[in-house]
Amino acid sequence: MALEVLEVALEMIEALRPLVARLRLSNRDLADQVQRAASSVAMNIAEGAGRAGKDRPHHYRVSAGGNLEVAAGLRVAVAWGNLEAAEVQHALGLGRRVGAMLWRMTH
Repeated sequence: MALEVLEVALEMIEALRPLVARLRLSNRDLADQVQRAASSVAMNIAEGAGRAGKDRPHHYRVSAGGNLEVAAGLRVAVAWGNLEAAEVQHALGLGRRVGAMLWRMTH
């Protein structure tokens, strides 16, 4: 399942690319934070897949936290008027899917 959730996380990053580019024009700090958080999601999934024992779920939990940060960042961008609610829905949906998969992997 780790490889499947990694693929969905990468799909989320692809969906975020144009959003982050637009967000960078009006709120560079928030754009950078969303970009870093999304990258962290994928990288922690990959690192967790290569670990054993208690290290593995720890990395998946860190990834889940980063995933929540991405969602919050998008919602903040909408609240500030930097992005429209409709345009972030696809990325948020992918994030919900990543979150559900990570939850199953840690519980």
